Amino acid sequence: MNYVRTPLLKHDTNHFFHLTFLLFGRSWRNVDKVYDELKSYHDKIAKKNRRKKLLVFFIQILIIIIFFIAWELLSHRRIIDPLLFSAPTKIYDLFISKIADGSIYHDAMTTITETLVGFILGTILGLVLAIILWWYPFTSKVLDPFLVVFNAMPKVALGPIIIVIFGPSYSSIIAMGIIISFVITALVIYQAFLQVDENYVKVIKSFGATKTQIFKNVIFPASIPTVISTLKVNVGLAWVGVIVGEFLVSKSGLGYLIVYGFQVFNFTLVLMSVLIISVCAGVMYIIVEYIERKTLKK
Repeated sequence: MNYVRTPLLKHDTNHFFHLTFLLFGRSWRNVDKVYDELKSYHDKIAKKNRRKKLLVFFIQILIIIIFFIAWELLSHRRIIDPLLFSAPTKIYDLFISKIADGSIYHDAMTTITETLVGFILGTILGLVLAIILWWYPFTSKVLDPFLVVFNAMPKVALGPIIIVIFGPSYSSIIAMGIIISFVITALVIYQAFLQVDENYVKVIKSFGATKTQIFKNVIFPASIPTVISTLKVNVGLAWVGVIVGEFLVSKSGLGYLIVYGFQVFNFTLVLMSVLIISVCAGVMYIIVEYIERKTLKK
């Protein structure tokens, strides 16, 4: 049998079609035509997906607009109690006044800083604990029931103990953010380590790889999607921990404004703080989602 030698083309796709069509006796011109058709089809699919994403985004924005319009109308017509539920226009006016006197910047930045520190430290500590559990199976067996119980425990109940340990300061608030997120982070990532295909590990072991090389080249790269997904979960957990901490000890921050607004029966202040927290948490989530897309493309 005579084999046709073909040069390695620049693009693997072109090379594949070149070989395929040579085997079936087709001309290279037909290969180019098929490739162009496939490229055109791919562009159509990509364009369709972009339109679908824009449609989803438009519907999401529309839902938000309808929600605030309905809220304003219901409050204005007193179908809902305007004292308890306030109104978007009142919240907007209060927000503008807070911007004018500069107080909202301090409170917002205080909470955002505490949340970022708690989020980063909670994720790092959880990742380190997951690595330790994977590295030392005996330690994992010993700690597993304690970690499960600690994860199921309502962390808010630990607030008074944390305040006694760290004092009524920013350290207590950050500690709450860390405690709420790091155990669940460790458990999820550790399970991802265990679920890596054992065949990959066996292959690299057959070449005499050390445990460090196995983790660096197989276990961790295969678990990156889970690590990134855990970051998305930790965004919400870090905010919950910090806000709860501010409820207990803070004299500034968005959590403090919620407590203060409740104490003076100013629910416009409460709802303004809640909306700011929602926006900040949403922005953090979008950033993590962007990092996820960029990381998984590599």
